[in-house]
Amino acid sequence: MRKLATFFLLALSLRADVSLAPLFTDHAVLQRDKPLPIWGWAAPGEKVNVSFAGQTVGATASQDGKWLVVLAPIPASSASADLTVVGQTALTISDVVVGDIWFCSGQSNMAFPVRESENAAAEIAAANHPLIRQLTVANSAQPAPAEKFSGGWIPSSPATAGNFSAVAYFFARDLQPRLNIPIGLINSSVGGTEIELWIGEKALANDPALKDTHAAWLKAHSEWEAAMQRYRPELDAWTAQDNAARAHHQRNLTPKPKEPVMFGPKGEPSSLFNGMVAPLVPTALRGFLWYQGEANWYRPREYAAYLELLIRSWRLYFAQGDLPFYYVQLPNFKNGNGTGIEWAILRDQQAEALSLPNTGMAVTIDIGNPDDIHPREKQEVGRRLSLIARKEVYGMNVDDCGPIFESAERDGTAFRIHFTHAGTGLTAEDHPLFCFQIAGFDRKFYPATAKIQGETVVVSARDVTSPVAVRYAWFNDPTANLYNGAGLPARPFRTDDW
Repeated sequence: MRKLATFFLLALSLRADVSLAPLFTDHAVLQRDKPLPIWGWAAPGEKVNVSFAGQTVGATASQDGKWLVVLAPIPASSASADLTVVGQTALTISDVVVGDIWFCSGQSNMAFPVRESENAAAEIAAANHPLIRQLTVANSAQPAPAEKFSGGWIPSSPATAGNFSAVAYFFARDLQPRLNIPIGLINSSVGGTEIELWIGEKALANDPALKDTHAAWLKAHSEWEAAMQRYRPELDAWTAQDNAARAHHQRNLTPKPKEPVMFGPKGEPSSLFNGMVAPLVPTALRGFLWYQGEANWYRPREYAAYLELLIRSWRLYFAQGDLPFYYVQLPNFKNGNGTGIEWAILRDQQAEALSLPNTGMAVTIDIGNPDDIHPREKQEVGRRLSLIARKEVYGMNVDDCGPIFESAERDGTAFRIHFTHAGTGLTAEDHPLFCFQIAGFDRKFYPATAKIQGETVVVSARDVTSPVAVRYAWFNDPTANLYNGAGLPARPFRTDDW
């Protein structure tokens, strides 16, 4: 009898309850109209069946216990349903709907919650949108790609929406009533993080444009770690010496050791990709939203290469072709010096990534806060991202961007600037145009007088009689006020490469 009990307990210990990946919880949104991967874990060799929307698909858990099935594409449905998984044990998740999932990532301005946005109390009170749902991926930096994360789906309501990403929520709120389908938002964002932390190690190590930069960081990081190993005991010894001197009312004449400074990103490159992106592969998605760049301001000229690498590599990992990738160009912000140009350069680098297919950029040069890196006006940021998706993904006839520089030609002692996306007219909202500069052959830029003439702007300066270059909104914190008839701001630009 004792042997039988021992055998029974051993059998129980070997059995693994079937489980689903953290992406699949109550209230989940599944991606419509695409092959639909569902995965989880069970005992090695265990047969598992997944049933949803009239389909039942089976799989066998591999030696590491992982299993994956792929359901045939399912049309959008707001009607909630159960998804069941049956192996040696069974589980059910409820209130599952089918719509579009947008993966929303970046740093603090993407993480920025609705409860801190403009008119937050009114926005939260009106947030009864059960078909807008968010899954927040818990902050997790990992040394290698992880399989799991912490998080679960939550429908929008006045009790929950305050914790939603404001940019993502306002994006979805503009879209959902027009599409009349569920919108799922995966919020995977962490404040104060450089872009390198969000790119996989293999991508960083193998990209021709960045592998030398990455190798230099690895070397510098190794040297920094070694220096820190020496610094910590030196600091402890100095602290003990300083305390002893204070105890005897004496001054410690020994200089305090200087903490080693690390070159490059403060966090470990790829660590947030490992912990907060990799576990979501191979989720079926509609596209990506990205709001990041503030933490890379001190090295702005590298940013285009990093952003392009992130876009290409994420598309490869999720293996659904050139998924739409829409991002926010940094707004106006003094960054310690309103007339500095570090943020202007980084914005220009962000615009360069538009050379990749299926990308779009929401210009926010007019809705930042000069003194706060976290502007509260997130409603318009979300709406401008939504305009891009409405036009490019959903085929709606809307203006999705403001005037874009096309060409500049000499017009006597002035420049005449031509724009695309100006068919609805140009406007400065009843104010003079600000933030235009021109330069001659001496490469010195002077503030310029700018006037709207039809779909062009004529720019001149008394001190520049032979202009060769023009810039617009080329400061950290410009007062940018050129719009088209749709009320969308002109993209900052320059014609020089000085």
